[in-house]
Amino acid sequence: MYLIFDTETTGLPKRWKAPLSDSENWPRCIQIAWQIHDPKGSVISHEDYLISPDGFTIPFDSEQVHGISTALAQDQGSPLLEVLNKFKLALNKVNFVVGHNVSFDRNIIGAEFLRSDLDDALEGKLVIDTCTEETANLCKLPGGRGGKFKLPTLGELYNYLFKQSFKEAHNATADVEATSRIFLELLRKDNLHPEVFDNQQAQTLEIREISTPFKLIGLSHQNLKEASAVLKKDKVDIKKSTLHSGISSDLANAPFVHLHNHSQFSVLQATSRINQLVAAAAADNMPAIAITDHGNLMGAFHFIKAIDKHNINVEEDKKIKPIVGCEFYVCGDHKDKTRRDDGYQIVFLAKNKAGYHNLAKLTSAAYVDGFYYVPRIDRKLVEHYKDDLIVLSGNTYGEVSSKILNMGDRQADEALKWWHNQFGDDFYIELMRHGEEGEDRANEVLIDFSSKYNIPVIATNNTYYTKKEEANAHDILLCVKEGEKQSTPIGRGRGFRYGFPNQEYYFKTGDEMKELFQDLEEAIINIQKLIDKIEPFSLAREVLLPKFEIPDEHLINDDSDENKGENDYLRFLAYKGAKERYLKLTDDIKERIDFELGVIANTGYPGYFLIVQDFIAAARNMDVSVGPGRGSAAGSVVAYCLKITNIDPIKYNLLFERFLNPDRVSMPDIDIDFDDEGRSRVMDYVIEKYGSNQVAQIMTYGTMAAKSSIRDTARVLDLPLGEADRIAKLLPNIKLDNIFSYSDQELKGKLRAEEILRVNEIKNLADEDSISGQTIQQAKILEGSLRNTGIHACGVIITPDDITKFVPVATAKDSDLYVTQFDNSVVEDAGLLKMDFLGLKTLTLIKDTVKQVKYKYDIDLDPDNFPLDDSKTYELFQRGETVGIFQYESTGMQKYLKDLKPTVFDDLIAMNALYRPGPLEYIPSFVDRKNGNEDITYDLPVMGEYLKETYGITVYQEQVMLLSQKLAGFSKGDADVLRKAMGKKIFALLQKLKPQFIDGGKSNGHPEEVLEKIWKDWEAFAAYAFNKSHSTCYAWIGYQTAYLKAHYPAEYMAAVLSNNMNDIKQVSFFMEECRRMGLKVLGPDVNESFYKFAVNDKQEIRFGMGAVKGVGRGAVETIIEHRKDLKFNSIFDLVKRIDLRAANKKAFENLLLAGGMDSFGETHRAQYLNPDGDGITFLEKVIRFGSKYQENLNSAQTSLFGEETDETYQDLTIPPSEPWKNLIRLKKEKEVVGIYISAHPLDDFTHEMEHFTNISLAQLGDLDRLINRELNIGGIVNEVEHLESRNGKAWARFMVEDFSDQHEFRIFGEDYLKYRHFLVVNQFIRIRTMVRPGWTNKETGKVGVPRIQYLSFEMLQNTVETNSKKLTIQLDIHKLQSEKIKALEDHLKPFKGDKPIFFNVYDSDKKVKLTLNSKKIKVKIIPELLDELEEHKWHYKLN
Repeated sequence: MYLIFDTETTGLPKRWKAPLSDSENWPRCIQIAWQIHDPKGSVISHEDYLISPDGFTIPFDSEQVHGISTALAQDQGSPLLEVLNKFKLALNKVNFVVGHNVSFDRNIIGAEFLRSDLDDALEGKLVIDTCTEETANLCKLPGGRGGKFKLPTLGELYNYLFKQSFKEAHNATADVEATSRIFLELLRKDNLHPEVFDNQQAQTLEIREISTPFKLIGLSHQNLKEASAVLKKDKVDIKKSTLHSGISSDLANAPFVHLHNHSQFSVLQATSRINQLVAAAAADNMPAIAITDHGNLMGAFHFIKAIDKHNINVEEDKKIKPIVGCEFYVCGDHKDKTRRDDGYQIVFLAKNKAGYHNLAKLTSAAYVDGFYYVPRIDRKLVEHYKDDLIVLSGNTYGEVSSKILNMGDRQADEALKWWHNQFGDDFYIELMRHGEEGEDRANEVLIDFSSKYNIPVIATNNTYYTKKEEANAHDILLCVKEGEKQSTPIGRGRGFRYGFPNQEYYFKTGDEMKELFQDLEEAIINIQKLIDKIEPFSLAREVLLPKFEIPDEHLINDDSDENKGENDYLRFLAYKGAKERYLKLTDDIKERIDFELGVIANTGYPGYFLIVQDFIAAARNMDVSVGPGRGSAAGSVVAYCLKITNIDPIKYNLLFERFLNPDRVSMPDIDIDFDDEGRSRVMDYVIEKYGSNQVAQIMTYGTMAAKSSIRDTARVLDLPLGEADRIAKLLPNIKLDNIFSYSDQELKGKLRAEEILRVNEIKNLADEDSISGQTIQQAKILEGSLRNTGIHACGVIITPDDITKFVPVATAKDSDLYVTQFDNSVVEDAGLLKMDFLGLKTLTLIKDTVKQVKYKYDIDLDPDNFPLDDSKTYELFQRGETVGIFQYESTGMQKYLKDLKPTVFDDLIAMNALYRPGPLEYIPSFVDRKNGNEDITYDLPVMGEYLKETYGITVYQEQVMLLSQKLAGFSKGDADVLRKAMGKKIFALLQKLKPQFIDGGKSNGHPEEVLEKIWKDWEAFAAYAFNKSHSTCYAWIGYQTAYLKAHYPAEYMAAVLSNNMNDIKQVSFFMEECRRMGLKVLGPDVNESFYKFAVNDKQEIRFGMGAVKGVGRGAVETIIEHRKDLKFNSIFDLVKRIDLRAANKKAFENLLLAGGMDSFGETHRAQYLNPDGDGITFLEKVIRFGSKYQENLNSAQTSLFGEETDETYQDLTIPPSEPWKNLIRLKKEKEVVGIYISAHPLDDFTHEMEHFTNISLAQLGDLDRLINRELNIGGIVNEVEHLESRNGKAWARFMVEDFSDQHEFRIFGEDYLKYRHFLVVNQFIRIRTMVRPGWTNKETGKVGVPRIQYLSFEMLQNTVETNSKKLTIQLDIHKLQSEKIKALEDHLKPFKGDKPIFFNVYDSDKKVKLTLNSKKIKVKIIPELLDELEEHKWHYKLN
């Protein structure tokens, strides 16, 4: 006999694997129904019971599912014990217990038996489930885990078996009836084979003999939702009877403040910007506002800063009090990551600065230890950091409300008491009215709790966007976060997406909130009491330096100056270094050092210099290359003496006050370049010295730029990809919001004419009621939203103590290092010492070149001491051969260098400063003055002292500073202020400084009109003037690279290639430069290559083995190690000697395909990978041989093969095979390296590509500029995909590659049918095309993206002969000799044909040319003829 049963419950368990004795975990049973059937399937009995709740309530969310309210269960329910006894009796009558997803129901009833102190009557029963893999395979519904079919719901299985719909009633009686019918039908059809049957055939014999499908037994089912609704109507609605007739005067006069607000720092969950929230609060005269982002304090500093900025400009009664808070996820155990537990959302507010520090501790713990899907804390942490915090109970995801809705009033009551016990008067019950039924139900209970425990209630609105009309943009943002389309319906489960139920989550005005809570005035009035508890605080502070340990002999105890010891030690180190740096310490040098030390002492930053010099010294000791300096720090002689920088500021007129103004205390900023491979080791040193809890990287905020917001919004709104891309490309480099907020005049001032046309099209699109229009309008709201967080590339924070005492932190991905939650724009204002540790690839490049020179020639190069008057280096600059030269490699720079012909280092410094937007226009004048083509003049003769080096042109900020001191008597500090005012165009400051300059100049005897002219010139140019300190440092690195390229070209280019190994396009680019320089770049070779590119004995560059895919550093190291004494002579020699654990089969295979073993005699690549008769490649056999050989060697046994092992093995096993064709060999090469090394497939078609193509594929990225141009393209077909459109028409997508790049083409309709035979992989083709404007949409008038019209296809090998019309040979009249003419005739004879020959006879001296045609000789123009002409150096033209 079978008992089929089902239950309805108060919810779901928190942990599905918890024991049944865990009564808190398992929900309560509130309805049970069962049917008993005999072996034939006939019903014996059926019973169902509602169960009266005893000591618990039925949560709202559960009631929403099954309709059973607490009132209905109390009204119609039976006592639990009575029902359990009846069920137990029923169980005693049957052999098998059946259900759909029966384990859940079995656990619910089992837990109820234990709660009632009864034995679990289901224990030991044979259980059958109708929800199994077997029924899943029957229904074949997609969407299961691991690619399997999903388990069917009761309704899905019912529909499959009976072709009738059955929506689970979530009424146990109806569900049992359906389950019974399903179970019996499955047995009848022999579709279910439970493991508990001893003999399936015998057990189900009687049922299987029934010929017709089972029917429902025809029970009538009570509509539980309607029954619950009737009881609700019968209850007196207390709320209606106590409603006020309007807003009372007390309520009207009470201030309302939003205490639950999310900003865009709740990443991808809110659209409100901080300035919007502050502006909205100010507009509504709110006395305070809170920020409560999800789990983090990223916006806290910006929030307080924005409010402080607002408060400066308003009356006292209009000022806003900032309340810093956080909505934390509070879970059971924040360190438990074995299961997902997002916990409950609880709002914490800081009462004061101490409270803020506790918030910082909590959010840091949430990210560092608790992050699992979301940043989480737990109750233990709350207990530890609860001081000075106010807690609000939260929204419906808060613990109390969530338990009311999901578990029951008793559990909610217990949770409330815990929070109240912890926070006492600082705990508030939060009430929200967004118009949701669940919220209203929770509020009823919350108000009862408030009365019961005398806990004040607070009215809040959970805000995620500022204005109601931004609700749609917010919904789009949620879709971006979830990767969903907006058209997907909002809901839970498969086929639904997350979203808000309505548009009420905006920043409501005080009046709107009072209207909502007019029946509950105290919820508004209580807010003032809460605000009164808040003490405003600032997060800005002076920078705190970590304590630097100084030697005992320099320790000085002086209460008046705590830095005295550090100043003393700094002076000691500075003078010690000065003696090493300068041959003679002159009075001028001492005066400069003393001046700088005095400023450092006065500003209080000796520790900063000590810290920096310490880790730079450590870097040098670790053989990490350190840059010569960066930025204005290179102006410090003290930094030069401490070896922080490597450029002498006195020699180059660099100014300390440009770095540290003696009159205005501001944090010095020393940015340091390390070689990019050593940077991490310096970081490790700093972490070890100061402790990992005192060092952090800096978080960055990735925001949605205009184009990104367009593309994201388009994806969510399902706008076609092509249209989204077109709109994004219409956008010029301007904010989307500015397009709509700027006037036409303002736009004209900022954009070019063609950009104005594109902007107008965007505006027209935005006005349309189309998906394109919606996309632009919504993207405008989302622009600037925080999309993700990252890590600052080089910023490092060092604190004097545990970093969480100063700033909230998170952890970096793939690293244990802390990351500040504050971004780079505020960390220094927050009092944190920030250092920039930059990884500069060029330093690694220099270091690699120096190592190669040492390895090859045993020469020790010292880049810091390269002579600055090296003629070979300046010649390289003068020729403009600066590809690969730091700071000087752009084509524009090369042109200007050729014009300038630099001869001194000062020229290079100036070019580095001038070659940037703005000062670029001064380069021609600079060049002419240098070359004597323009007079060098000075407004005043005394200016020559500082302008002589730049030929009378003001190039550097330092020149303005020095001249202001010389001409007008400015102090060093004032000179720096002038530099800042001019550079940043601070007009108010300039107006103040101008009279000072004019008066000072006049008092020094200079004419006023000349001073006026100088001032005017400075105003025009100073904004462009560059920092000479930085320019000098980077010019020096550039000079070092040029020196190496000039003297050691092969070694230098090998290092350049090595440092670009991860960017294969750059490798191709620099290989081209090597070819120009006459340097051969050979493929990898196991006997010559290293991990990086290297130079062999013939001055050829060998490809680095590390650049081959799948070849790790371990494999390369073992190859290099074992060839030190003797090169490998065969692959057998290789596998016998190297460590085969470090070099796997993939490494061998890829090295082989890249040509790494081509040097081993006659064996070619195909032979190694030729599968012999047994299907095993020769390479695999060799590797096995090597393993066996090493194994025998290690066990000191004699080789089984004897002494002739290698020869015998080779003779027997090298399988003969055809060599790969050139194209196949090159393709395999490219697969493992990313580029063709030994050759290019198009090398055989150089004539075709040179004479009959007019554009490279790399230039096809922007078709707009190519409209109405005929393009001739040549290349090899790499990929082809023949496809069919929705309407059944064939088309193709194909990829063509030339020397520069590869490009995807698409071909449709008649063109496809006409040319499809050309679309074959590895075919060489030439295509003639025309770029046409895109199609115009007749409805909208919009023009689509440009399209390619195909004019013709042809085989590339036929191109020269087919398209050549005539051959013209160039003849210099001075070199015309009869023998040469005879020789030419001989060259042409084998190529008789029908194409005419012309001769251009020219005299280059007289600049005349005569064109003659040959009447007798006509030729067949083919590639072989052109090869012949080129071989004998005949210059020619085609057509």
